[in-house]
Amino acid sequence: QVHVVESGGGLVQPGGSLRLSCATSGSILTINTMGWYRQAPEKERELVASITSVGSTKYADSVKGRFTISRDNAKNTVYLQMSSLKPEDTAVYYCNVDVVSVYSARTSAWGQGTQVTVSS
Repeated sequence: QVHVVESGGGLVQPGGSLRLSCATSGSILTINTMGWYRQAPEKERELVASITSVGSTKYADSVKGRFTISRDNAKNTVYLQMSSLKPEDTAVYYCNVDVVSVYSARTSAWGQGTQVTVSS
């Protein structure tokens, strides 16, 4: 079983910064791609950023130059540093990890989400 827990959300003023963390635990053999998604009210969930096991990254056009994704493989943790935040970044942010378990089962696991609100 794989557990994914996000933290670091909150209320921030426009132009401010936040750092999200996502810790993965359980019967993990290896973690492939780790990613951050977000879902605003009445909108589809969308990919914000992802990072492979070797550090290749991908970003949504709307966050390029403002957000940075990184990972600590020793801690099975992925981070999302968000800067120059805008009201349109307001959403629930979800972490997703592509995991191979010690039982050789491949799983796509989601966290419970963390709310980010950008408002003055």
